[in-house]
Amino acid sequence: MERWEGRRSVANADHSVRGDAVADAGTRTGLTRALLWLIVAVLAVRQMAVVLRQPPGERLTDLETWTGENGVLHVTGSLYEGGRFTGTPFAGLVLKPLTASAEAALGIAWTFGSLLLVVALGVVAARALPAPVSRRTALLAAPVAITLLMLSLPVRNTLHLGQTSILPVLLVLLACFAARDHRLQGVLVGLAAALQPALLLFAALLWLTGKRRASAVSLATFAFCTAAAWAAVPKDSWAYWVHHAAGAGLGERPDSLANQSLHGALLRLGFEGPGEIALFLVLAAAVTVIGVRRAVRYAQDGQLLLAVAVTGCVVVAVSPTAWQHQLLWVLLAVVGKVGRRASDRLVWPAVVALVIMLPAKMLLPNVGLVIPLRDNVLLLVALGAACFAPFLLRTSPYWQRPVPTDHAKPVAARFRRVPLLPFWRRVLHRPNLLLELLLIRVVYSAYAQVRLAATAGRPLAEEHGRQIHAIEQWLHIDIELWVNHTVVQITWLREFFDYYYLTFHFIVPLTILGVLYARRPADYRWVRSSIGFATLLALVGFWLYPLAPPRLMPGLGFIDTVHGVQDFAKPDYGTLTTVTNQYAAMPSLHFGWSLWCGVVIVMLAPKLWMKALGLLHPLLTIAAIVATANHWVLDAVGGALVVSLGFGLTYLLSGPRKLVAGEKETAAEPVKATAEPAPEPVRAETVGK
Repeated sequence: MERWEGRRSVANADHSVRGDAVADAGTRTGLTRALLWLIVAVLAVRQMAVVLRQPPGERLTDLETWTGENGVLHVTGSLYEGGRFTGTPFAGLVLKPLTASAEAALGIAWTFGSLLLVVALGVVAARALPAPVSRRTALLAAPVAITLLMLSLPVRNTLHLGQTSILPVLLVLLACFAARDHRLQGVLVGLAAALQPALLLFAALLWLTGKRRASAVSLATFAFCTAAAWAAVPKDSWAYWVHHAAGAGLGERPDSLANQSLHGALLRLGFEGPGEIALFLVLAAAVTVIGVRRAVRYAQDGQLLLAVAVTGCVVVAVSPTAWQHQLLWVLLAVVGKVGRRASDRLVWPAVVALVIMLPAKMLLPNVGLVIPLRDNVLLLVALGAACFAPFLLRTSPYWQRPVPTDHAKPVAARFRRVPLLPFWRRVLHRPNLLLELLLIRVVYSAYAQVRLAATAGRPLAEEHGRQIHAIEQWLHIDIELWVNHTVVQITWLREFFDYYYLTFHFIVPLTILGVLYARRPADYRWVRSSIGFATLLALVGFWLYPLAPPRLMPGLGFIDTVHGVQDFAKPDYGTLTTVTNQYAAMPSLHFGWSLWCGVVIVMLAPKLWMKALGLLHPLLTIAAIVATANHWVLDAVGGALVVSLGFGLTYLLSGPRKLVAGEKETAAEPVKATAEPAPEPVRAETVGK
């Protein structure tokens, strides 16, 4: 009896511990969900404020063009005179009643209504995730989806212009995931196609997935709406469907960057005339066949949301014009799972999210070889989702159990009093190269933008320059003027320091990162984090303490050896300040990054002569920044401080750089194809029920 009581007490204790753990997990999920919904509310308020704070002539420009006092819906005559209205004649009939509304009230109601459509779109998409879905994912999916939508370029563009492009997407999603009756599904898809004709492709998806009644009703609804518009406005219908080839000739120039369709890309690449049209039709037909077949396959596999996203991406590619505010389908493609390894699962969603949220100039540099990629990056992602991305099927054994990631065994701090906060686990293998290059480019673009934005008035920057100069005089380290004039008198030395200042600042850090990525991936992650933290801290310095470098201090006699003589009579000192912030001098990242290079080389280089070269680089850099009058000596001290803090933060958050040799955390064995029975494929006729 006593033994049984003891076992029961142990079981109760174990149950209590598990219950507490489950309760803690639930509490954390609830707090996370509340925080995400708070972010959604903040973004919504911000979007309303951004739109409504614009002057009347600059906000909701498309809506004002349609319904304003002199808008095309007010003025008698054709809707399509001047190309200001690009919607279908049916869309013109739907918008016509809005002309009776007051302009200010209409703007507020339109913006608020558009935000409600975004929320509804996010909720429907979150509930349409393919099963099985964990409880945590189900609770967090809606606010995450709405956040991504609000941050996306199509939604921001739609809210700025006052466009209607969110509505057709929502109508299609409601037809696929909310409507149960096939006739209602067809009506919703038909209405969406009446607003945007290329969406008739979803009628083909319905037909091929067994919903033939819904497909027929969608075609009938589209025909009825189009015929009604033709009866009401025959001249406008003729102009839209015949003269402008279903709206292909309306709006901006089709070869502009705003048109992210195959037609726009071919025009930008130099194709034109009948040859371009024939090539476009051939490519569009191929993309349609491949994309729709893939969509049907995913629908039959139970991934209807992915099938809808793939079909939408096909619409983007094959439409004669696919403007930025019509590209929400690309964002929906994040639901697809790509890759057998757990470490690869975030690559596709991250690439899609970055492409759909950031302008192309932040993703790729202005270099000749990559300009065609940069100009068509949204189209390339849409084509990838439609035709090439190897999305996993639910029948794959890797769907729920991908190959786990190898992590290093945690290492204790070298110093007992250092309170480590292991925020992330050390991954042993190298990160995905495409995503890594993309992230490095995005971070650098953000750094350049913030640095340029952190400007201040010339008087404040010069006042800070006088403060630094006074401190250096008090410390007896004000050697900048002597070094600058000495180097100027030695031509070969001046040319050497000018070249060193302009060249090695980027070459050496990128070379170190490239070598470590290829040969020492675990160390690469650690040192990459350290330089990232140092750069972020430097941005804080640029923002809080704008500082004029010696070359921009009038009256002190410094000679700018790199940029030439400055005209202090001009407030902006010529055109150089349009390229970079001239007052982002404290701390000096020229010296900071060079010091980071020296420390990394000393830590990791196998040869003594390599370590010596590593130490030589920061010494030459500090000599170059002082000799060229681009920095004060104390700027270098600031650079050393942010680099030290970068290494320190990385140490606290991820532990020591050096790992225990040959040890890693135990992980589950890779899933084999016969490890467990695969889930049954979902039949086409049950999809969406």
